[in-house]
Amino acid sequence: MPGTFEGKIAVVTGGASGLGESIAKKVAAEGATVVIADVSGRQDELAKEIGGTAVGYKLDVADEEAINAFETWLRDRYGHIDTLFNNAGVNGVMALSHEYPMDSFDKVMSVNARGAFMVQRMGLRLMLDEGGSIVNTASIGGLFATPTASAYITSKGAVVMMTKTAALEYARKGIRVNAVAPGIIRTPWLDGLDEDLIETLAQQVPQGRVGTSDEAADVALFLASDHATHVTGQVMLVDGGRSAG
Repeated sequence: MPGTFEGKIAVVTGGASGLGESIAKKVAAEGATVVIADVSGRQDELAKEIGGTAVGYKLDVADEEAINAFETWLRDRYGHIDTLFNNAGVNGVMALSHEYPMDSFDKVMSVNARGAFMVQRMGLRLMLDEGGSIVNTASIGGLFATPTASAYITSKGAVVMMTKTAALEYARKGIRVNAVAPGIIRTPWLDGLDEDLIETLAQQVPQGRVGTSDEAADVALFLASDHATHVTGQVMLVDGGRSAG
């Protein structure tokens, strides 16, 4: 879809690695001015790598004051945004629910649920005058439970419902809100696992392999684009058929 985002202002949170990096590179290649917001410190390096009008911005999505400052910065610099890829997230520890440490639960929720909500709220404010499109990063875990991952599952379930709620609230204001829900995707987090475990995970996928960040990014870009103008309130799974049966 060359030029699909020509002249658009696109923001990608969690944009310096994994799915966010793939989204940032693809949306820039399709003509957007891309703002790569990330807490890691790599966002400026990636912006230079992408070139053109790409810019990095250091952002902790769990910090409300930081998000408010980012909103002001975006408004002062661009006036509005056209597209928001609300992607920043963390995984949390693995533990049974009755043993789950609350410090880890609180951290996951502060980023994946509260942080995602605050970023979505920011995006909505910046789109009220001219419309736009938001794509939240949910997960197959927001629709299907996984034992020992209660914090992550709960947070992504929250992303699913905040997506649907906002879609209904702003459907007549020219703002579409959807979510991409990856299954098992090759990201830096997955790369840290034992290869035998990754192979075990791959065998749970009907296609017999894990997905790639680029595959999930392609779906995210479709949802954000003018090729999906009658699509809102949807959660699109990218899971190689894992959820089919």
